[in-house]
Amino acid sequence: MLYTLHEMQKNWLASVSYMAQLQANLLNNPSNPFAYLGGGPVVASALDVFAHSAMTRGKPDFGITETMIDDKNIAIDEQIEARKPFGQLKHFVKSGIKDAPKLLIVAPMSGHYATLLRGTVARMLPGHDVWITDWRDARNVPLSDGIFDLDDYIDYLVDWLAHIGPGAHMLAVCQPSVPCYAAAALMSKRGDPNRPKSLTMMGGPIDTREAPTAVNKLAMERPFSWFQQNVIATVPAHYAGRGRKVYPGFLQLAGFMSMNLGNHMMSHWEMFKHLIEGNDDGADATKAFYDEYRSVCDMTAEFYLQTIDLVFQNHALPKGEYMHRGELINAADITDIALMAVEGEKDDISGIGQTKAALTIATHLPDNMKQYYMAKDAGHYGIFNGSKWRDKVAPRVIDWIAKHN
Repeated sequence: MLYTLHEMQKNWLASVSYMAQLQANLLNNPSNPFAYLGGGPVVASALDVFAHSAMTRGKPDFGITETMIDDKNIAIDEQIEARKPFGQLKHFVKSGIKDAPKLLIVAPMSGHYATLLRGTVARMLPGHDVWITDWRDARNVPLSDGIFDLDDYIDYLVDWLAHIGPGAHMLAVCQPSVPCYAAAALMSKRGDPNRPKSLTMMGGPIDTREAPTAVNKLAMERPFSWFQQNVIATVPAHYAGRGRKVYPGFLQLAGFMSMNLGNHMMSHWEMFKHLIEGNDDGADATKAFYDEYRSVCDMTAEFYLQTIDLVFQNHALPKGEYMHRGELINAADITDIALMAVEGEKDDISGIGQTKAALTIATHLPDNMKQYYMAKDAGHYGIFNGSKWRDKVAPRVIDWIAKHN
C-alpha cells in the first residue's frame, strides 16, 4: 500500500510538474508581453523551482567522456565488464593509456545510484585505471533472480576483484566500508591472490558506537521489528521486480532530506533568487546537484534489514562476531592490505571515530600500513565530492595508493 500510494502521488506530481514548466517557459518567452511585467519573472522562477522539485527522475548517466592527463584530453569509454542480477562492474577505459594502478571504487547501496560518485571517479581517473560497482535498482530485478543480502554483497566484491585481477586497490565510500573490510579479511585469510593491495574507507560505519549520529541513534532507539514493519514495502505490479520486498529509495531520500531540511530549503531559495536575477549558471548548479540527489533506487529488504541488524544494532564487525556464510570474519586476518580511513570533521552521518575503528581492530597489520586522515570542515558528501575532496582528500588517497602499489 505504501509503495502504491507513493506511485500515485509521483504520477500526479509529474503531471503538475510538466504543466508548471510549460507555464514557466511561457512566462520566460521574450515574445510574451507578460514576461516584461514586474511579477512575471518572479512567478516564472517560482514555477521553475516547483517544476524541478516535483519532476520524476530515472537513473542518471555518468557522462564522463574524457579526462586530462599531462595537459592532453584523453577519451574515456565506459564499458560493462561483468554483470550480475543486482549489479554490474563498470570500467572507465582510457584511450591509449596502460599500466595505471587498478582501482575499484565501491559505490554505496544506500538509495542513490553509483553516479553519486561521479566526482570521485573523475578525480581519480587521470592517474588510475578506474572501475566501479554499478548497483541495480532492486525494483527492476525479477523475483526469479533470488535475494541479495550482505553475504551476496561480499561475494560480488570477491568475484569482481578476481575479474580485475591481482594488484588492484579498493576504495569504499560510506556504507560499503563494512562489506569491503569483510571481503578484505576473508580474502586475506584464504591467501587469495586477487585481494586488494590497499583499502581506503571514507565515512564508513565500521563501529557506530563511536560518536553516534542521528542516523545511528535512530537505528538503536527502535527495535528491529519496527524496521520490518514500517519501512519495508512491496514493489508494485508494473515493475519487473513486482512482489519483491524492498526498502524504497523514496523513504531513504525523505530521511536524508529531513535531516538537513533547513539547508535544502535555503538551497532552493538561492536557486529561486538566481533565476529571478538571470543567473542561470548558479541556478543550473543547484539543479544539477538535486537531479543527482533526488535520483533514488530501492534496495532489497534482506540487505537493508541485515545491515540494520549487524552493522547498526549489534556492531558485529568490531566485536569480532561478523559471520559470512558460516565463516567468522576476523579483522586480525588482514596482515598485508594497506588500510586508510578518511573521516569528515562535520560528518553528520558517520561520526568521527567510526571509520578510524577499522585501523584499531586490524591488530596484526603493521602501523606503517595504516593511515588516518580527517578532512577539516568537511561534511559527509564533502569527503568524496566537491572542492574539499578534489583538493584535500584525493591527494592523500592518491599518495597512499602510490605508496602501496
